[in-house]
Amino acid sequence: MGFGGILAQLAQGAAQTIYITLACCATALIVGLVVAGLRRVASPLVVGLLDVFTYVYRGVPVLVMLFMVYFGLPGIGLKVSPLWAMMLSLGLIAAAYVGEVFRGALDAVDPTEILAAQASGLSRVQVLMSIELPQMLRMSVPGLINEFTTILKYSPFGFTVGLPEITKQAMTLTSTTLRGIEIYLAVGVLYFLIYRLLLVGVHLLERRFRVPGLSPQ
Repeated sequence: MGFGGILAQLAQGAAQTIYITLACCATALIVGLVVAGLRRVASPLVVGLLDVFTYVYRGVPVLVMLFMVYFGLPGIGLKVSPLWAMMLSLGLIAAAYVGEVFRGALDAVDPTEILAAQASGLSRVQVLMSIELPQMLRMSVPGLINEFTTILKYSPFGFTVGLPEITKQAMTLTSTTLRGIEIYLAVGVLYFLIYRLLLVGVHLLERRFRVPGLSPQ
């Protein structure tokens, strides 16, 4: 089997890796947006609870959280699928970091714009949706790229709960062909291609929410 054949075999796991990565990225983005938005408009009690969420999920290793969700929850009668286990562990851990990225970007929004919008009669929620969020999303792009890349790099943990992603396919191929160098070189190539795909997606998001009059970074 040549290098092309190895790539073809690993491509079967690449689709699963992309699926896992996108699912966890979506979880991180949605939950991170909710966390950042609630911090601006919610009561101090809710903000305190969000701080606890961020503190806990940023402090627990991904693999430990994954095992707690996948192997621990069935002990109390809650069985989750491998994909949901990844979303509730890797996705939420990434969400805690993304929420902090969004908080920093929100703090960078010019306060005079917010004051002017409030003086024009906009409610706090309207200011958040119309003034702060569009600018926040654009200024968050570098941080989002870092976090989404981290999700991709942690996606191989999926094989520990039975997801047949690239790493699982590579281990199977290596055990049958004993051509580990070529196989893991191909794995590196595929991960790089997936990384480029994620990069394109984030920049499309940046373009969608670009603030008029500001040049791209």
